[in-house]
Amino acid sequence: MLTFAANLSWMFKEHTFLDRFAAAADAGFSTVEYLFPYDHDPGDIAARLARHNLKLALFNAPPGDLVGGERGLACNAERQQDFRASVSIALIYAQATGATRIHLMAGVGSGKQALAIYKDALDFACDAAAAHGIDILIEPLNTRDAPGYLLNDFNLAERIVADLGRPNLKLQFDIYHRQIIHGDVTRGLEALMPITGHIQISSVPARNEPTSGELDDLHVLHTIEQLGYVGVIGCEYTPAAGTVEGLGWMKRVGAP
Repeated sequence: MLTFAANLSWMFKEHTFLDRFAAAADAGFSTVEYLFPYDHDPGDIAARLARHNLKLALFNAPPGDLVGGERGLACNAERQQDFRASVSIALIYAQATGATRIHLMAGVGSGKQALAIYKDALDFACDAAAAHGIDILIEPLNTRDAPGYLLNDFNLAERIVADLGRPNLKLQFDIYHRQIIHGDVTRGLEALMPITGHIQISSVPARNEPTSGELDDLHVLHTIEQLGYVGVIGCEYTPAAGTVEGLGWMKRVGAP
């Protein structure tokens, strides 16, 4: 049976962030994820997880100046000191909350130099995270939603994982981004499942509840199950008309 995580940066926004943990548990989730927790003390988040018997699947390392256009610091030569500090901060949050996966955003950039800097940054992050039993995840993002993003191709992500050969470097396979970048979602899952450490789902193109868009999400989820995936699938979508009201799709896929 597939395990789904409520993404608390996208779902249950009817509540303040710390109150979303209770709302997710009340809705039947046993696992959560979120993007950037850094406005909150890690101890406060850990307390909410424990109070509501929730596991934390994943969160993102600090992204830099999102408002200013940064989407991660890893490929930016002038921001490497800040990048290393961001990894240290993310690891503090991971240790406090029991998370075993951190998504590390690549940043905006292009060309061989940016790619080389990115690979060096991933090496550093993998070394730092391995000491705590934590995986580093990389996720290709489509350039419609993330203009200029360095890691905008699943084939490039596959090559990076192969080139670096780090046991704790994994792919974050977002079905929404895969469909926009390449299409061919189920074949992509089949090919990349051996290096996939986390999956996320939403409808395409509106990024609402699964089963409400152009993809046959039930078939996609069945494929994931048939491939023997035992990880977590993050629900990274914007509810179309209320979080709880839109959870009917989970019953259609047999989720508890």
